[in-house]
Amino acid sequence: MTDYEAATAFLGEWEPFQQQVFFLLCLSIIPNGLNALAIVFLADSPPHRCIIPAHVNLTDAWRNSSIPLEEESHGGALVPSKCSRYKLGDVLSFSDRGLLPGVDVNLSNVATEGCLDGWEYDRSVYTSTIVSEWNLVCDDRWKTPLTSSLFFSGVLAGSFISGQFSDRYGRKIVLFVTMAIQTVFTFIQVFSPSWVVFCAVHFIVGVGQASNYVAAFVLGTEILGPRVRTIFSTMGVCIFFGVGYMLLPLFAFFIRDWRMLLLGLTLPGFLFVPFWWFIPESPRWLLSQGRVEEAEAIMRAAAKKNKIKPPPVIFHPLQKELQSEQRRAHNICDLLRSRNIRWISVTLWLVWNTLTMAYFALSLNTANLHGNAYFNCFLSALVEIPAYILSWIMFRWCSRRLSLSSALFMGGLFLLFVQLIPANLIYLAITLEMMGKFAVTTAFAIVYAYTAELYPTVLRNTALGACSMASRIGSIISPYFIYLRSYSVSLPYILMGSLTVLSGLLSLLLPESFGMPLPDTITHMQHFPG
Repeated sequence: MTDYEAATAFLGEWEPFQQQVFFLLCLSIIPNGLNALAIVFLADSPPHRCIIPAHVNLTDAWRNSSIPLEEESHGGALVPSKCSRYKLGDVLSFSDRGLLPGVDVNLSNVATEGCLDGWEYDRSVYTSTIVSEWNLVCDDRWKTPLTSSLFFSGVLAGSFISGQFSDRYGRKIVLFVTMAIQTVFTFIQVFSPSWVVFCAVHFIVGVGQASNYVAAFVLGTEILGPRVRTIFSTMGVCIFFGVGYMLLPLFAFFIRDWRMLLLGLTLPGFLFVPFWWFIPESPRWLLSQGRVEEAEAIMRAAAKKNKIKPPPVIFHPLQKELQSEQRRAHNICDLLRSRNIRWISVTLWLVWNTLTMAYFALSLNTANLHGNAYFNCFLSALVEIPAYILSWIMFRWCSRRLSLSSALFMGGLFLLFVQLIPANLIYLAITLEMMGKFAVTTAFAIVYAYTAELYPTVLRNTALGACSMASRIGSIISPYFIYLRSYSVSLPYILMGSLTVLSGLLSLLLPESFGMPLPDTITHMQHFPG
């Protein structure tokens, strides 16, 4: 086979066919941005306190004093307890005897009990969340981070199977099947009768979530020419993901009930059904399977759309080396088979793991930041747009290895600096956190495209799926990094910052791919310099 890019150069770089593929694949990413972090609003915990039943005959003084005051964990101010109340029998006895709280009765000597009659929630921000519907507070608060972890476990499972399916059955079929899984099961989730059912369906939504992102990413990388590919892989899909992410707080602001919010997030997915007739299969993948006629048919249709006359023969017969390797079925074991590819794979898995952990922990933490949760989420999404533009600039003109390493290193430093900010300088701490998110997002966009360049066509989707799969360990534990805030506010930043800096140093061991053609076979891969 002649070099693929030379054989398809007659199509041009940015003609109607390429524009159609570019924008349709980018648009297919928007639902991912909407759904990936919806749990920030679906599972936010509104202010709450124990219910004092209305039928209990208490004086106003005792009803107002029935909840003990506790020190706030982060500020030291006294606030009503979220998980206990004074023993109702004792309070009723004091009220019946006409005693006054704090005057006739020392409240510190009154016994307390749990919220035996349930909780009442502040409805000023949310009409309903899964936390308020199923009382995921106090002794059951561990269920909230577990809900997010189960979603990312689904992403892990989807990454494991979709990459291999995509390399075996095609990019296009996997893209649309996983989009359908995400959309249909998000709709089913609306009718969840319990937390257990919600989590089970949330897991399946996760299976579709990252799988269609990776499939769309690889499909665009393989169809588009070198210059447009760089824009698509670093800025294109990422900006459209960011647009979806920015739309999330807008949806959540106007839809305050979690079931209706999920229904609203489902609807955009159904708009992408017609895309099946406009997005082609990857000709590179078809050639790797020996399906030359189908690949040529797509190229001729593209030439017709671009109003260009194609050559009589586009793809010459496969060379024996390529024929034997590309027609052989590849699987995830090939990522560890030789010493060179093994070291590249292990290094990338560690880098991806840290990046995903930091990215999702910072994104999930927006609900805990000072100020309006909707604005903080929008701000967290907004900083991603310039980060994606910077990633494209760095990817276009700079070393891949140095770009990734510097972004990781700076992100880690910003997060380490957060803990040094005095408690009264809240907005400076938020600024540093957003700068950390900016750097981590830049690195995330770079590592996707960098990984696609390092692996050959026969393994590209499997490799991206494996990296995505390995990174899900980071995303699965990321909710628990936020959970550590209940013990120490600075602990999550120390851990995230340290791991991100170390990953920045580790990424310097990867081979350089700047200015290199995409490898088609394993033998064409760059060598691991470490």
